[in-house]
Amino acid sequence: MLDQRIETGLVGGVIGLGAMGFQMARHMRLKGFQVAGYDISADTNAKAAELGVVIGEDVANVGRQSDVVFVIVQTDRQVEEVIGGENGLLAAMRPGSVICIASSVAPDTCKRIEAEAETRGIGVLDTPLILGQKAADEGRLTIFVGGKPEALEKARPLLSAFGRNIFLIGGSGAGQVAKTVNNMLLWSCICANYEALSLGKRLGVDIPTLIEALEYSSGANNSLSRWGQSTGKWAEKDMDVALDLAQQVKLPVPLNSLVDQLMKTMDRDRMKSLLD
Repeated sequence: MLDQRIETGLVGGVIGLGAMGFQMARHMRLKGFQVAGYDISADTNAKAAELGVVIGEDVANVGRQSDVVFVIVQTDRQVEEVIGGENGLLAAMRPGSVICIASSVAPDTCKRIEAEAETRGIGVLDTPLILGQKAADEGRLTIFVGGKPEALEKARPLLSAFGRNIFLIGGSGAGQVAKTVNNMLLWSCICANYEALSLGKRLGVDIPTLIEALEYSSGANNSLSRWGQSTGKWAEKDMDVALDLAQQVKLPVPLNSLVDQLMKTMDRDRMKSLLD
């Protein structure tokens, strides 16, 4: 149990100490914050404990110790269980505390949780993470935020430990919408880059040289500048969310319907093969 608080009066919590959650906890510790955490994996908990993260007995135990808790699990169902379950965060955290949903989930999931949390005096932000694992490792994530400004100001010192750029997009769910829009643009660029670079390679152009030149052209984009460095892993559910949201508002997205199919065949090896 944490027995004292640092100068800001904030203690951070992390539920889900996998690749991203571990780095979030590590950077909070490096910035001097006390951190409580929990993961279903004993090995993952042990690794985090080496950083000085206090490992809770369960989710509720982390909630009782923390002022701001980051939830970074895989699915909407897991998010709802961790937060609203019988031994979840809402049952354990104090009024005035804040829950940050860092997982990529549907906007409506965030809205439902915020409405329930509001009755208990607990703030909820959706804070999906942008720029991927390398940015998490280096503590320079971009974070899109949905929720109330006062909740963001409470959480901002902790968010700033691992996030370089933090944007309040709007009310609950807006952060998730922003990440979906970002994902749609990213995936479209990846597919366009692959197709265009494939043509260049087929016509005998050296691809690393071409990419260097294109970075100074009107065709430059973030995916191109990092070509071959990405993990090549994308959550298929995130693609489904984008199409589901478009369907909800009856917006045709023919390009992204095709991109959705193309991305199912894309991986790191296929992208790197163009550099050989």
